[in-house]
Amino acid sequence: MMSGYTSIDNQKVDGSVPAAAPANSGPDRIATVRFTESNLQTFPPSSETQGKISVVFRPLSDADDTFSKPASDGSSESQPTGWMQSLTVGAYKPYFDVDTSDVLERIRDSLFPFRGNFTEKTADNPDLYGPFWICTTLIFVAAAIGTFVTYVAHKLQKKEWDYDINLVNWSAGLFYGYVIFVPLGLYVILKYFSVPSGLVQLWCLYGYSLFIFIPASCLSIVPVEIFRWVIVGGAGFMSAAFVAMNLHTHIKSAGERWFLIVAGIFLLQLALAVVLKLYFFTVTVGAN
Repeated sequence: MMSGYTSIDNQKVDGSVPAAAPANSGPDRIATVRFTESNLQTFPPSSETQGKISVVFRPLSDADDTFSKPASDGSSESQPTGWMQSLTVGAYKPYFDVDTSDVLERIRDSLFPFRGNFTEKTADNPDLYGPFWICTTLIFVAAAIGTFVTYVAHKLQKKEWDYDINLVNWSAGLFYGYVIFVPLGLYVILKYFSVPSGLVQLWCLYGYSLFIFIPASCLSIVPVEIFRWVIVGGAGFMSAAFVAMNLHTHIKSAGERWFLIVAGIFLLQLALAVVLKLYFFTVTVGAN
């Protein structure tokens, strides 16, 4: 072992080991194990160790490559085309292809409504991921804060308080319905006036416009009525300005009526803020 590798050169090696004697054999019976002819070479090979022990790896043939290729039955699934494609999950995957930094940047842009560059920045990649979670968060925040506001008001006046489960249902109907059907109606109007617009981009714009109502709802915990009106009114104004400023440059191509469309968009967003204040943050304490 100290002088180098040993070698076995194409030898027939016979070895014998004693075997257990069967019941009908004598004690001297043995079992013979014969090894087939081997061609083992050393590794790595050298000029002095030709024809010695080696390890040889043989690549798998196509017949042995069982796991590298999927089985094919010669048929392929036909993909839906036309309007049927809109019913598949794959049709909506591009609208959820955003990361956290994209969503945070768009939320930040919604807090500065007078920049008016949101539609240009999202023109190539409008998303529905941010609008969905903003709207869902607002639903539960508005219902929870509205419930807490009425609870505090009843406890301060030592009145009996009952939880209203319908706040969650009304909140979901209000915000989901608003963020889906208002952009849809606006899309139809813009198409009528031949204004270039995209439905997904309108959903994206309106979805992010609702973010400002989340901190406004949290601040409405303060039990001062005039403060609540200021907070919700300010949030409604910022949200309406965000939508109007990002659409007015596109709507100008509608001619002289563009101002009426922008004014309607602005007032409708303010109306949402008023409904939010009156329904969720107006406390009515009944008698015992």
